[in-house]
Parts: sequence; C-alpha cells; structure tokens
Amino acid sequence: MTNARIEVIGIDHIYLTVSDLRRAESFYDLVLLRTLGFRKSRFALGGDPHIQYYNRHFGYVLRPSHRAGTHDADTPGLHHFCFRVATVEAVQAVSTQLRTLGIDASEAQRYEEYAPDYWATFFSDPDGLRLEVTNYRQERQHRHDNWLMEE
Repeated sequence: MTNARIEVIGIDHIYLTVSDLRRAESFYDLVLLRTLGFRKSRFALGGDPHIQYYNRHFGYVLRPSHRAGTHDADTPGLHHFCFRVATVEAVQAVSTQLRTLGIDASEAQRYEEYAPDYWATFFSDPDGLRLEVTNYRQERQHRHDNWLMEE
C-alpha cells in the first residue's frame, strides 16, 4: 500500500469521560435511545464501568472521570459534537421530542450563515458538552456522492 490513498470511511466511536455516570446515562438514554434510535450495552474496562450507545454507523461511549471538572468549549479540546439526521423535518422532530422529554434544546431553525439549507437544534449534556443535531445538507450530499469525480 505504498502509493495508495487510505480513506477514512467513518467515525468508529466517540469516547466521553463524564463526572456522574448515572446522571449522564439518564440524559443520554433520553437523547440517544428514545430520540435518536441508538442501542445500548455495558462493559467494564480497566475496572471502570462503561456505557456504550451505538447505531449502525458508530458508538458513543461514556466512562466515569477520575478528576473533577466540567467541559469548557473555549479551551483546547472538543468544542461540540454534531449528530446528522436525514431531513429538516427530522431535526424539527428531534427538537420537539427533546423538549418534550425535559431537555433544554433550542427550537429547530435554519442557520443561513452556515449554509442555505442548514437546520439545527442545540443543547448541552449534564457536563456542559454542547451537542447539535443537523440535517444532511446538499453540500455534504454532493461531496459524498461526487467524491471521486472531484479529485
């Protein structure tokens, strides 16, 4: 494989350290299980309990932290994590469902400053990690469908 390009074909998993595993599990059960259709499993690694949420595309794993602290999007590290759904209507449904479940999600709305067809809802997890759900926009679809033709 010396001259071959290696293509990343997806995100395998996201791994989060949380301050309170039970509180995070309650939150992510509402977001990932009840709203976004993920499944869930548990395992232990290095003596720590882990909770894995997964769908056909990737895993979202929670593990307990060993030191106190909260997420700060303005320091080096992860700023936010964005889930993609297929349509604007799906973004709207997610926003409504999250608010119905008691999660402080923003109303789904269009953000033309990002892209003409960009719709999103925003909310935060119990540790302050900012989360977003957006639609599969034309630009992303075009990039995916025409990747090899645009080299």
